[in-house]
Amino acid sequence: MGHIWSAYIREIFPPSTKFHASDVPDMSGKVVLVTGANTGIGKETARVLLTKNAKVYVACRDKAKGEAAIRELKESTGKEACFLQLNLANLRSVKASGEEFLRREPVLHVLFNNAGVMTPPNEMLTDDGYDLQFGTNVLGHFYFTKIVMPALLAGVAQSPAGTVRVVNTASNAHWFGSLNYNTFRDSPARKKQSIMNLYGQSKMGNVLFAAELAGRYGNQGIVSTALNPGGIRTELSRYYDFFSKLMSDILFHDVSFGALTQLYAGTTAEGANLNGKYLIPWARIGNTHPEGRDPQQASELWNWLEEQVKDL
Repeated sequence: MGHIWSAYIREIFPPSTKFHASDVPDMSGKVVLVTGANTGIGKETARVLLTKNAKVYVACRDKAKGEAAIRELKESTGKEACFLQLNLANLRSVKASGEEFLRREPVLHVLFNNAGVMTPPNEMLTDDGYDLQFGTNVLGHFYFTKIVMPALLAGVAQSPAGTVRVVNTASNAHWFGSLNYNTFRDSPARKKQSIMNLYGQSKMGNVLFAAELAGRYGNQGIVSTALNPGGIRTELSRYYDFFSKLMSDILFHDVSFGALTQLYAGTTAEGANLNGKYLIPWARIGNTHPEGRDPQQASELWNWLEEQVKDL
């Protein structure tokens, strides 16, 4: 357990960054989609991408909040993002959103699976009856990625090698998460789990999904990564108790730092060589928990995810 805490702490207090938002290359002609871009790290990621001339889709559940974010982004960048309604906690909504995107855009160059929910009340589930954290953070993103895959592969066909990427926002919390399939849906086993353990499990799911995506699609030209964005002050902590919020305000970093690692993975020339890698703050290659590197677990999770959406 000591080495786990050591890795956890090192990622909370990383060395000074050598990569900055100004290092993001020009993204003219690139179509980029950021889930959860109405707030926090996703919004900052969208902001930087707009300043670099990308066509950016802000994908989120709440239309009013998404459109408000787009107005704020235009005020700060002079560029207008596009809105895509996406409720990751409802699989039929995910399907409709992905299909709507395909009607609007034949090509997608970079997908940032950034949205997430952290430590909500235990009784909260997705509309389909899954644990809210696993259903949103893992299953919803898996299905959305599956639906828009034709646009990603179309991007591969017309772009230089390594251009098309799927960047999956995980967390160092995956160090405390192991998969328990009996808790993915509501169940007595799930109710016995702490909400933080369920969050860690969902982040382990992100790591394994990204690894399996790398294995299945890397030879087709898609670069898949997972990453820990760092300890960042965002609305993700809205369910924290008072003490946790106080400590995060003291120890965590400004949101501008939170976008750095995923921007590095999603945009830079170096990122083309990161397929299957796990990144840590700020924009460095790191290591996952050993379970996150288990190909059998990754394959089994992928098969389970496929099973959940096969009849939709």
